[in-house]
Amino acid sequence: MQPIVIGVAGGTGSGKTTVTQAILERVGKQRIACIPHDAYYRDLAHLPPNLRAQVNFDHPDSLETDLLVEHLQLWRAGHPIQVPVYDFTTHTRTAQTVRVEPQPVALVEGILLFAEPKLREMFDVKLYVDTDADIRFIRRLQRDIAERGRTTKSVVEQYLNTVRPMHLEFVEPSKRYADVIIPEGGYNQVAMDMVVARIERLLSQG
Repeated sequence: MQPIVIGVAGGTGSGKTTVTQAILERVGKQRIACIPHDAYYRDLAHLPPNLRAQVNFDHPDSLETDLLVEHLQLWRAGHPIQVPVYDFTTHTRTAQTVRVEPQPVALVEGILLFAEPKLREMFDVKLYVDTDADIRFIRRLQRDIAERGRTTKSVVEQYLNTVRPMHLEFVEPSKRYADVIIPEGGYNQVAMDMVVARIERLLSQG
């Protein structure tokens, strides 16, 4: 069966992970491989720590998208792939990788998925999670402090300097490439019913 590749995009803190979890629970974790675009951030080990933090992580160039495209092609051909593991506290790629085995479905999640033409072509279904900017900022603030060892000041500065401008330049315009736009993310029951039904139909056709 030809595997199905689903892209889940949307702004930072929009609820992409909630949508992904909802799909996993309803379609079945045993049938789905998850691949985060975040894992493909470029390794900044060659830069001193003070310069790493100044990199614009919300620009498409900060991600090694060509490697993700290569991995998706291999995965779709029935081969396992080794997904990088990125350390967000040091902005470096670790020596570890995560082996992702072929499955009927791949869920790829990331803010810039649809901003990259080569990557867009890889998706059978493109989902965009649309959430108000204030909610997204609050979620990002809470996550970066709790999970990435950031300070409130650094999160706010990054949001104003790069996150918001890059969202307006790359993320928001990429919404037009989506097959389905999901307001309120995984909490939108009607939208999730439609998405899951579409995935099940594609699987049955395979």
